[in-house]
Amino acid sequence: MSRSRSPRVADLHELRRVAIVPAYNEEECVAAVVDELRAFDDGLTIVVVDDGSTDSTPEVAREHGAAVLRLPYNLGIGGSVQTGFRYAHENGFDIAVRVDGDGQHDASQLGAILAPVLSGEADICVGSRYRERGGYQSSPTRRIGIRILAGTVSVLTRQRVTDPTSGFQALNRRGIALFAADYPHDYPEVEATVMVHRHRLRLREVPVVMRERSTGSSSITALRSVYYAAKVLLALFVGLFRRSVTPLEEDTE
Repeated sequence: MSRSRSPRVADLHELRRVAIVPAYNEEECVAAVVDELRAFDDGLTIVVVDDGSTDSTPEVAREHGAAVLRLPYNLGIGGSVQTGFRYAHENGFDIAVRVDGDGQHDASQLGAILAPVLSGEADICVGSRYRERGGYQSSPTRRIGIRILAGTVSVLTRQRVTDPTSGFQALNRRGIALFAADYPHDYPEVEATVMVHRHRLRLREVPVVMRERSTGSSSITALRSVYYAAKVLLALFVGLFRRSVTPLEEDTE
């Protein structure tokens, strides 16, 4: 895959940029998420990927000015996120940010996440809640699981990774092309971090403060956290022997 020109920080508003918002039954949160993204950057194309919601998530998103991609049924977070990246790639966006539809990610912090990508230091930058202590840290059981995963991913990628489950991200065209072509579906963020390393893309983390969900609850309970961590570890090691998928061809103009 050819390398695109790395944009300067001053080029941000000259670039085509898109926000990918995966959402499943987030009618109570998605309006605020879209409004915050618009407040951060009024030139941002906002795409809500509706993952088979049974509530009014897509209607609310449209009412607040977002484009909506509706999946026919619930594919899970991996499938919905890859759908967003395929949209970004096929429509020639230079920069993509990913913000979850549940309100945990504060769009006002996107400047810090974008900076390493725009300066050419990273192809993908991830907002980590564990680089600096503050804000919502998740449950103690989940934190233990995340530490185990972070340690394993750090060894596999040969760099320090503190929040391998974070979906708060910014990507350049190389990152968009990779995730459009191949994105894990079962345990996406953790496996994707290792995949980025295998494809020799540059990954960075920056500290962010996340919020607790304002509505609903996570499907990952304490017992499921242990089960999840064990299955992710198994998937990581299986993934080491998985054939790489060639990223989609980039437009290098």
